[in-house]
Amino acid sequence: MTTIAFIGSGHIGGTVARLAVAAGYDVVLSNSRGPETLGDLVGELGPKARAATAAEAAAAGDLVVVSIPLKAYREVPVEPLAGKTVLDTNNYYPERDGHFPELNDDSTTSSELLQRHLPESRVVKVFNNIFFRHLGALARPAGAADRSALAIAGDDAAAKEEAAAFLDAIGYDAVDAGALAEGRRFQPGTPVYGGPYAGDAANFWESPGVPASAETIRSGLAAAGR
Repeated sequence: MTTIAFIGSGHIGGTVARLAVAAGYDVVLSNSRGPETLGDLVGELGPKARAATAAEAAAAGDLVVVSIPLKAYREVPVEPLAGKTVLDTNNYYPERDGHFPELNDDSTTSSELLQRHLPESRVVKVFNNIFFRHLGALARPAGAADRSALAIAGDDAAAKEEAAAFLDAIGYDAVDAGALAEGRRFQPGTPVYGGPYAGDAANFWESPGVPASAETIRSGLAAAGR
């Protein structure tokens, strides 16, 4: 059984961990404050979960989810992630992360920054465009009429296939947005950021969650332009 490791176990990381355990995966959790602070989450998840340092989690994971503030991306362990698929949930929020000139002028994207930091890894952008409560609430079995889709972007076809298989296992279809640079099509401020899973409510976080089909996500990606 594949082990899913988490560098960052907050709202998104913790939600993905819950979905992964429900799907039968083992998970290894880490955060910036130390494994001893993850006792409650590990206890909730049960025997298929354990806590570790970020470096230990990176080494243990067959598939690794990075879910930390962008400003800390250089702290992600490099060597233990060599050759692995890394799922990047991040977004750029200047009010939280400070200003990155190369992101402000749109000459690159946040996931491309992580890919440069992890040159021997295969980064796939995913989970960044859905509110964590909706992510937990909208998972559905394969074939369900109300199954939702999530966008993915990456430069490695095999890594995107691995990401799509994981999404399928935890209850979501995948829509391939293209190369990692195309992650800008589902970053904050785009049509598929938050809104589709909230029925386009004015404040998406106030909605209990609305299924968003693969066609809905494809249309939103197309509407985002470059």
